[in-house]
Amino acid sequence: MTVAGLLLCGGSASRFGSDKLLAGNPPLAVRAARRLLEGTGHALAVIPPGKPQLRAALEAAGCEILETDRSARGMGASLAAGIEAAARHDGWIVALGDMPGVAIATIAAVRDALASGAMVAAPFDAAGRRGHPVGFSSALRAELLALDSDTGARAVVERHAARIERIVTADPGIFIDIDTPRDLEGQLPP
Repeated sequence: MTVAGLLLCGGSASRFGSDKLLAGNPPLAVRAARRLLEGTGHALAVIPPGKPQLRAALEAAGCEILETDRSARGMGASLAAGIEAAARHDGWIVALGDMPGVAIATIAAVRDALASGAMVAAPFDAAGRRGHPVGFSSALRAELLALDSDTGARAVVERHAARIERIVTADPGIFIDIDTPRDLEGQLPP
């Protein structure tokens, strides 16, 4: 079974005030990409057109790149474009470029759950809160390809809630997304 990592990097970063995915050293998106690559062995970064610095940074990190204007329509449209481009795979782990702190072991556990036959796999904390990244098997390909706008795959996850493989973890990175420059302070692993 082949599982691809999809790194969604199409957000507007309106609260950050600049291109947050390039903030930090190394940049946020590169940190997220490196972890996704190590956890899955493959990553396709979905980015908007006209972002040559982001493209170059992610290519240098080892990602394949999909530039798509569909990212302007939101996370759901970006995800559908990524699934379409990586349709040859048996499953996908959907990660976010502004969540660079997810542990590699967490990503690998999601990958392993998909490889063991899970339809949907996601990390949860001990209190039962779901985090990121979320893995989907190819059984959900049609539903994922139908996504559009900014709702992401939440509705797909909710429709299949009874079939989610829950990976309980103490990994704080499953919840930490970077929305403001202040969020960068002390929250990022190297």
